[in-house]
Amino acid sequence: MDEAMLGPITAQVLSAVKGQIQSQSQSPLYRRCCPADWIKKNIKKKECCFYVENGREGICKCGYPKDKHCEDPIKPEDYVGEQWDRHRHTKEAPTDAFGDISFGGLGQKTGKYVRVSSDTPCEILYQLMTDCWKLRSPNLLISVTGGAKNFNIKPLLKEKFRRGLIKVAQTTGAWILTGGTHTGVMKHVGMAVRDYTLSSGLTEGQIVVIGVAPWGVIHKQEDLINPKGNLPVQYSLDEQGQGLLSCLDINHTHFLLVDDGTRDYGVEIELRARLEKHISQQSLGNRESGVTIPVVCVVLDGGPGTLNTMYNVMLNHTPCVVLEGSGRVADVIAKVADLPVSEVTLDLIKQLMERFFGQEYKEFTEVKVIEWTKKIQDIIRMSHLLTVFHIDEDKNSDVDVAILQALLKVPKSDEHAARQSLERQLELAVAWNRVDIAESEIFTEEIQWTSCDLHPAMFSALVGDKPEFVRLLLENGVCLGKFLESEDMLCELYAHLPSCFFLRKLATRVHGGKIRRGQEPQPGSTKISLSHVAEEVRHLLGSFTQPLYVPSCYKMTKDDVRLVVLSKGLVNPTCSDEERTTDKVWDSIRDLFLWAVVQNNPELAEISWEQCRDCIAAALAASKILRKLAQESGEDDSEEAKDMRELASHYENQAIGVFSECHSWDAQRAQKLLIRVSPSWGRSTCLWLALKAEAKSFIAHSGVQALLTQIWFGELSVDNAPWKVLLCMIFFPLIYTSFLTFRRDEDIQRQAERTEQQKLAMDSIFSGSSDTKLKHHYRGSSQEPELKPLNCSSRLMSLFTSPQVKFYWNIASYFGFLWLFAVVLMIDFQAYPSWRELLLYVWLTSLVCEELRQFYHDFDGPGFRKKAKMYISDMWNILDVLSIILFIAGLVCRLQASGTVFYVGKVILCIDFIIFCLRLMAIFTISRTLGPKIIILRRMMMDLFFFMFLLSIWVVAYGVAKQGILIHNEDRLNWIIRGAVYEPYLIIFGNMPNNIDNTQFDMDSCSMNGSNPLKPRCPVLNKDNMPAFPEWLTIIMLCVYLLFANILLLNLLIAIFNYTFEEVQDNTDTIWKFQRYELIKEYHSRPALPPPFILLSHLILFIRGVLLRYPPQKHKPFRQELEKTEEEELLSWEAYMKDNYLSSTRQVKSQSMEHRVQDTAEKVGVMSDLLEHEERVSATVNKRLAKLEEQVSESTKALHWIVDALISQGCTSNMQPPLMSEKSVFKSALIRCLSWHIHNPFFFFYKYSRLPFKSLIKNTLSLFLLQVESSLSSHQPLQWREVSSSARVCPYQQALRQIAQRHNTHI
Repeated sequence: MDEAMLGPITAQVLSAVKGQIQSQSQSPLYRRCCPADWIKKNIKKKECCFYVENGREGICKCGYPKDKHCEDPIKPEDYVGEQWDRHRHTKEAPTDAFGDISFGGLGQKTGKYVRVSSDTPCEILYQLMTDCWKLRSPNLLISVTGGAKNFNIKPLLKEKFRRGLIKVAQTTGAWILTGGTHTGVMKHVGMAVRDYTLSSGLTEGQIVVIGVAPWGVIHKQEDLINPKGNLPVQYSLDEQGQGLLSCLDINHTHFLLVDDGTRDYGVEIELRARLEKHISQQSLGNRESGVTIPVVCVVLDGGPGTLNTMYNVMLNHTPCVVLEGSGRVADVIAKVADLPVSEVTLDLIKQLMERFFGQEYKEFTEVKVIEWTKKIQDIIRMSHLLTVFHIDEDKNSDVDVAILQALLKVPKSDEHAARQSLERQLELAVAWNRVDIAESEIFTEEIQWTSCDLHPAMFSALVGDKPEFVRLLLENGVCLGKFLESEDMLCELYAHLPSCFFLRKLATRVHGGKIRRGQEPQPGSTKISLSHVAEEVRHLLGSFTQPLYVPSCYKMTKDDVRLVVLSKGLVNPTCSDEERTTDKVWDSIRDLFLWAVVQNNPELAEISWEQCRDCIAAALAASKILRKLAQESGEDDSEEAKDMRELASHYENQAIGVFSECHSWDAQRAQKLLIRVSPSWGRSTCLWLALKAEAKSFIAHSGVQALLTQIWFGELSVDNAPWKVLLCMIFFPLIYTSFLTFRRDEDIQRQAERTEQQKLAMDSIFSGSSDTKLKHHYRGSSQEPELKPLNCSSRLMSLFTSPQVKFYWNIASYFGFLWLFAVVLMIDFQAYPSWRELLLYVWLTSLVCEELRQFYHDFDGPGFRKKAKMYISDMWNILDVLSIILFIAGLVCRLQASGTVFYVGKVILCIDFIIFCLRLMAIFTISRTLGPKIIILRRMMMDLFFFMFLLSIWVVAYGVAKQGILIHNEDRLNWIIRGAVYEPYLIIFGNMPNNIDNTQFDMDSCSMNGSNPLKPRCPVLNKDNMPAFPEWLTIIMLCVYLLFANILLLNLLIAIFNYTFEEVQDNTDTIWKFQRYELIKEYHSRPALPPPFILLSHLILFIRGVLLRYPPQKHKPFRQELEKTEEEELLSWEAYMKDNYLSSTRQVKSQSMEHRVQDTAEKVGVMSDLLEHEERVSATVNKRLAKLEEQVSESTKALHWIVDALISQGCTSNMQPPLMSEKSVFKSALIRCLSWHIHNPFFFFYKYSRLPFKSLIKNTLSLFLLQVESSLSSHQPLQWREVSSSARVCPYQQALRQIAQRHNTHI
């Protein structure tokens, strides 16, 4: 129906729909979802539409029979006199051959293919390969060309070519482009791919080999016809039955079968050239750096067509690599490549072509040879595009080095162009990930690089995950401070994160949670700002940290405002907020390390961490982030989560290693590193990061525990025995004696020792100097501020503010509370509260106030919700809350006038007493002996909780069945529970029932109708008033129940406890040390007075905080803000210790058994390669010796003929020839020849010669051996010219004349 008949509106609608369909068909999403439909719409084939016989019956001039043409081909009688033309008489149609191709055989090799028209746009073909075939854009295109017929090359060259081609394709991510058929150079490429596939064990190789072959000459075309492209076609190699056609090479991965409607060879050349040019115009990598995909042409063997191809590609500025020794054109060019153009003459080319082409040379015309000579001269003039690969048996380089070096040749004419070329080469080397090429060709002593020049390469190396290149660029001058100087560069790095869990979280935050689960954001598709990164990183690190990036557009949360206010008011009043913000935002090494950590990249993270100065805090922060990411991934068994946990453990070990190195050198400075506020990591501390990261091994380190022990003792010395402290708590005047040691006393003693050592050192330095002023100046400048001992009030305050003393007082107070509670419950629980009970209420009020103070008054804690979540996560806090709630509930019931409610209140308080007693276990967590046992007990309680599920199944199953069999319609709930649950549970502990056995039945022990609430209902009775239930069944049920419940399940519980004990026992010390921090922190912040006197302290805190608005006091032992100079010195010392640790780690690794085995394996591999090289050399030498013996034998026959000819002419000698063995035939013939020369009449010429006779003989022999050797190298036997008897000229004499001419001597 015509659109004009439908009206203008309908026509517009149809046009819009068509346009939408067409645009959808061109979209990448459409191509990915419907590749078959897209191919049928955009890829065409060609077929002949004008049938004209070419002289053979039934065959058209296009080469196809009539049934292979269009349905209605044009008849020749309709167009008399019209000549057949491939351009006019072929038309395009939708392709009918595409899809998957399976070659079968070993490994079931599969590939993809498509039949394309020779006029197909290259843009369509490139979209086909990248979108439909899902090929990644190449970093390099290798076009292999050469001989189309089968040819043989030397085994050594073949091995180097195959190994080098695969290596360069594998390391650079290159595409290899060939002719695609199983002949000539294409066959050699396919064999290289086959060897790689078999050696690597890959069924689908990583090497992309694309064959561009002519459709018309493919053998068994009918097997490739697949109009729908939905099923893979089967294709087998048939070299014997192919005839003049060609089979596809089964080792290629993709095929473009070019169709121009004929069955001619060479129809694909033009399309292949256009495709190579189009690929070379595409951008390299993910970033628009102006660098395009490089193309290199590799030439093996080849004829005139290969020479033309090579000439044309070099005119397009494409470098070529020629393999010397592969034959024909390749060898001709290799021989003249190093010669000046003036020496490349027509005669030389003729000689070389005659030598390397053999009989084929006779078919060449003089005009063609002249044309080829000019092309070869032009090729040599473009020497910067020509690279010849020579087989050097002394060097072990492969073709890959020659291919990459061909692309890295720098023209020296223009300095600016040379610099641009160097930058392009660096981009190529990064894209190829060839560090060896960059080290040898780019980063040389002649070339000076600045940091800015290397920034694009650094970005490509980071985004492309090339850690070796990142390390190389850092070694060659990249400054991370300049590289990440701008915020845009860091945002660009985050936008190009690879697919990972952090990128999904970041994309979800950017899009406001609109990313669906499983929908992967593409790198570079999301615009990310540092505010998004700061929010997500703070979520991972914890809200106790400040945001790492605070741009002006970042909206701060309530927690952010609170932390900033606290930091301004408390942390360091002398440090301005601007300074902190600068330190916080522009730590470039931290930024790069964080970028590598969040994507779970261990190599890049390790390189960045090695550059960090604040390395301990960085390692602990990375451990915290990675554990949080693994936890939130929701897939604990996924590989990504496992890798995150492994990397988190690695950085925890790195932090332990550096801290151990620091602690071994200086324990005090190492402890200062733990509590130093780190501006780079949200103003947190190493100790707090380790706690939040649950780095138990780090907390269990002796240095960290020494710091915690020092905090635990407060101002008291850690060497004081506990009994001394307890005694001083009772008789405090003892502190004014030397009975108890304080930390200040130890500091004074150490200072005195240091001062004495410094004094001795100064005296030794200035022993010969008489300048007293200089002595006093240096002594005064080196002396530290003198410490003074504590006075009486300070000693008393130091004693009672010590966390250890607070703990002892609170233990005594808690025991007093439990004693008072027990007395009230058992003795003094009256209707009206007594003074003891009132004291108990006051005591409990002090405990409630203390819990509230701990909840709110926490400097390191976050906001209310986070505090509540953290508070409930602790089991002891749950017991505290539960005990307080039960006490309040019991108190409310106890104060009621009703007697029943009063008793219920007492019951609730009795249960509450049990919980208060259980809470007593938390006090013993500080004990090194009982603390680990409490941890084991908690783990066993968890096991017991899950075990009860298994036990309840058997208990309920047996109880319900027993109750149903014995009792009929029991309606009392308490007796139902007793019979179905309680009695079966008691059976486990040995309380055997007596109601399942008729012999133990007693009517007085039960109630017939259940009227007596104190007796159970009687079982169903028979006529004799005896139980009617089947006694045998109930006994069997009891036996089975006892077997499974008592024996099987209880022993299972014992085994579970045993396994838990063995598993936890090894780690209990570590876990105990980790949990010890919370107790130390609690008692460090607790007021000095114990309950109930602690209410006075709470009152003071309330007045200071609420009424007077004083800020809360900070935890000085847990956080310390250092001066700028002191912090720089400490960080420099930490970086030095880190370098020592890394060097010692590398040394230990080099001495490990694994490294030794690996080193030995590498040496064995090198020796194996050397042996193989020697075997190849010896084989070559043996072949050369065999051919030399053959040539010597031929020469011996020729000498025999010479001597016989001379003798037949009457030339005799007065001397008799010496007798020789058959092995010395050659020597005998040579002597006979020389004796003929001596007695020959022509010998008089030599009397007047200026050439000495000995030199003549020596040069004669040398020339002869050189002729033999040269004939051997060219694989041609010596050709001896026959001399007529009348000429009386010896062939050997001609050689003598040549020698004489070389020495300016006339013969």
